[in-house]
Amino acid sequence: MHRAGGLWRRRRRPGNGAALGTGPGTGPGAEADPGLVRASSPEVERRLRGLASVRRDFLKPGEAAELLRELEPVLGRRPYQFDHWDGAICGYRETERGRWGGAARAVLGRVAAAAFPPGRPPLPLVHVLDLHPRGHVRPHVDSVKFCGCTIAGVSLLSPSVMRLVSCRAPGQWLELLLEPGSLYVLRGAARYDFTHEILRDEESFFGGCRVPRGRRLALICRNAPHDTTPEPVGDSSAFIGGTETELSPPQPPNKQ
Repeated sequence: MHRAGGLWRRRRRPGNGAALGTGPGTGPGAEADPGLVRASSPEVERRLRGLASVRRDFLKPGEAAELLRELEPVLGRRPYQFDHWDGAICGYRETERGRWGGAARAVLGRVAAAAFPPGRPPLPLVHVLDLHPRGHVRPHVDSVKFCGCTIAGVSLLSPSVMRLVSCRAPGQWLELLLEPGSLYVLRGAARYDFTHEILRDEESFFGGCRVPRGRRLALICRNAPHDTTPEPVGDSSAFIGGTETELSPPQPPNKQ
């Protein structure tokens, strides 16, 4: 398993310039990057293999700039908030958006193809979450009232570390290194049986590697709940979301 040392540095895009998430291997079972995942044990890694994954360089060159150009005028009108209606986020501003320009529509189409199972497409509204450099997302399980079997997010601006912790056994965890331009996907047990969080700057390590946190922007897609959706096994359910017009207002494990 990958162990980093020192300070996180962005890796170069592969020489052929191809972005992950394009081409034939883009469905829900497509190969992710194991170097961006570390777990508390081989058993946890095996249990969540294919259920919690990251794909490096999902965005093509120029797409991140196009997304930011579209979102900055909307987000820039809103102050950061340091509380949240259900306590799940600190230091954020957010919106839900259903109307997008051409570049964003192309990205979201690839997210739908890469992350979501047949017959369970993402909801039309995309959750845009803008985290302040001092902001973080606390451990939570997305409410089954609002979210189905799959959560997928495209990361922009700052790298960050997402930590998943078992609701039944807090000593079992898995961490994802979310580089700018990457796509993460949570489904199945990773979505229902583990909390997930974005670490605050002072806790932002991936193995022995310091991952400095700056401002982080994420486009988060979820599919609709299903009639047979299982209830989460923990009690930390939350729905993190807002609207395009007006918004509603277990301790993490020691670093290994």
